[in-house]
Amino acid sequence: MSGHGNRNSRVPSVGLASLPNIAYIDAMAVITPRTTTTAGPTSTNQSALAMVTTLFFMWGFVTVLNDILIPHLKAIFDLNYAEVMLIQFAFFSSYFVFSFPAGKLVDWIGYKRAMVAGLCTMGSGALLFIAGASVPSFPLFLTALIIVAAGMTVLQVSANPYVTVLGPPETASSRLNLAQAFNSLGTTVGPWFGKILILTTTAVTVAEIRAMPPEELHAYRLQEAASVKLPYLGIGLVLFAFAIAMALFKLPKIAGVESKLPPELAGISIWRYRRVVLGAMGIFTYVGAEVAIGSVLVNYLALPEIAGMPLKTAGGYLSYYWGGLMVGRFIGSALLQKIRTATLLGICAAVASTLVVISMLTSGHVAMWSIIAVGLFNSIGFPSIFALGIEGLGPMTGKASGLLIAGIVGGAIIPELTGLLADHIGIHHAFFLPAICYVYIVYFAIFCRRITASPQDVLIPAEPVP
Repeated sequence: MSGHGNRNSRVPSVGLASLPNIAYIDAMAVITPRTTTTAGPTSTNQSALAMVTTLFFMWGFVTVLNDILIPHLKAIFDLNYAEVMLIQFAFFSSYFVFSFPAGKLVDWIGYKRAMVAGLCTMGSGALLFIAGASVPSFPLFLTALIIVAAGMTVLQVSANPYVTVLGPPETASSRLNLAQAFNSLGTTVGPWFGKILILTTTAVTVAEIRAMPPEELHAYRLQEAASVKLPYLGIGLVLFAFAIAMALFKLPKIAGVESKLPPELAGISIWRYRRVVLGAMGIFTYVGAEVAIGSVLVNYLALPEIAGMPLKTAGGYLSYYWGGLMVGRFIGSALLQKIRTATLLGICAAVASTLVVISMLTSGHVAMWSIIAVGLFNSIGFPSIFALGIEGLGPMTGKASGLLIAGIVGGAIIPELTGLLADHIGIHHAFFLPAICYVYIVYFAIFCRRITASPQDVLIPAEPVP
């Protein structure tokens, strides 16, 4: 992660297996090697990158449909914001529950088989949506989301680090931003798909729903929930088909990374690596802020003082928010060839926080477009934090990936807290919580830049134990 020669925020990739019998004196993400190690890839395998990048598109497409489900199920089941945010809570808390088992799964069966297992699990969860709509049952919808998220966790734990180490370390962040750009393509296309096929609710007021007798209410819910069946049936079938394609595709193994941990490293806790832990907290705040804004954006734009749009119209504007991520990641992938990752990350997080505050303090089109513009500056957040967190970890990459992906649980907690605040002080002012999250990301970026710029701050291993 040298700041010399290459301007990207990088350190030389170090194979930790070259450090036998070392006593670690503190948590750290960079270790000075004592001996030579197996060199990593000198060029990027383009066909493998293209194949894995397809996964990023697919899980982005599936994830963003949660933002369409929220207003849809809120109306069907007459839920308040705190209750309907259980959608995001169930989905993103699954990352915390399943991330560490997913990391062990990657160590056990390898990156490729883990990706296949993740796709099959996601497909099973998608098909369960049909049962949830047939009852209809909000708890069953939540169960389906948990299964989808479990499979997606395995994909995240395997695909993110795989893309990072698939080529030269100096272009890792740029490569991951490019892959994440296709994730954002999925989140851009998804809302248009969802609003057409899912947001087909009949114009029925809350008062009319509450006045319905039980039989009529049940019939109403069956009719409205049925719009979920066809989209998720299609998603499930596509996921299973892609699992077969992935199983037949020959992904290369990465020397020094996709291997069993040596005995001298097996007992070392990933929690002792300070940069990884701070990176996990960065993922927590980033995903929390990003998801919180996306989750309430449709309802926010429907407010009379903001845009006064019908929900279906507002659902289309959700694509501008997620589309900003896509555009920003393509731009970021190019900029990161010349600008340090930590520097660009800090700038983007600072601008995102400022835009959220502007939206809170204004109304009408200014409030509307400033909150939508946050998506553009969210763009490089996740891939940059992730790349900074796992650099130089060699065979410890799988463990680090598991911890970083566990940070995605922020997408469960921050939106739920934002929903609680929205119920009490309104959506407009509840955005102060995401604004604070971006401030932490600025801190993480400064921390990473300081460590990179000041070699004396990089902790060195203790002398070998006799």
